[in-house]
Amino acid sequence: METLVFAFAGFLESGKTNFIKETFQDPNFATGEKTLLIVCEEGEEEFDEKEMERHNAFIVKVEEQEELTPEFLKKCNSEYKPSRVMIEYNGMWQMDYLMEMPLPKKWMLAQIITTVDMGTCQMYMNNMKSMMTDKFMYSDLVIFNRCRADVDKGSFRRSVKAVNRRAEVVFEDMSGNMIPMGPEDLPFDIKADCIEIADEDFGIWYLDAMENVDKYVGKTVKFRATVYKDKKLGRQTFAAGRFAMTCCADDIAYIGVMCKSPMADKLALRDWIMVTAKVEKEMVKQYQGEGPVLYPSEITPAEKPEEDIVYFN
Repeated sequence: METLVFAFAGFLESGKTNFIKETFQDPNFATGEKTLLIVCEEGEEEFDEKEMERHNAFIVKVEEQEELTPEFLKKCNSEYKPSRVMIEYNGMWQMDYLMEMPLPKKWMLAQIITTVDMGTCQMYMNNMKSMMTDKFMYSDLVIFNRCRADVDKGSFRRSVKAVNRRAEVVFEDMSGNMIPMGPEDLPFDIKADCIEIADEDFGIWYLDAMENVDKYVGKTVKFRATVYKDKKLGRQTFAAGRFAMTCCADDIAYIGVMCKSPMADKLALRDWIMVTAKVEKEMVKQYQGEGPVLYPSEITPAEKPEEDIVYFN
């Protein structure tokens, strides 16, 4: 039987310890399995070792990153023989250190959960964005906790989705209750006969179209884009998109939507165009699943915008 490993990421005082404690109070989780809890940092909130033992959970502390090694994990596995493992990861350590580490035989990384304290989130996003996105990139679940009523959920959600489309994102209020996401207030008119996407809003539309393609099917969109072409796409297929900053100035990537048109032959790589197209939903290899495919009714040359990099906020 496999030993499931659950990793908890987030900066110090982001709520990792409280979340783990609450998890042990959940009758669906706390069913008596022997749990090894590897604690890689300690904040104001600490675990009561005797209380954890009542849940058949045993704590091992790691103070330095160099101590967390494959050999250390094998030793823990041999000593404790856990049925499952929980790792409270240090918020200052890079996630790829954990992701690339060989685990003991039959251990399987099942879920990565990142907690974010909204009281300090904006400060970290402004000053340590690469470290924030490092955690978002690998997470299965991101929990923004201690949220005030006026929090811009859409903006923070897009910060996660820009680097990890598969992550589930939830928000909790100051009392720990989940806040419904609700419909996002988009900066373009989704009900218009032709949905015109401003240059600065392309990133927002791209994420929304990729995640909620059904609401765009059959609609017409218009936006300025730069062309990406590749022989592997076929003669009548190209991508219309923009270069986007997902993390920092060193992390700029092209994001684009597949287009199918006989006019593709007349386009060159990096051409700037204004495209008006109908949206359909199709299986696309580059999306690794279904997503929006555009069928242009009009493609005209366009000037390169003054700001050619787009953002997701």
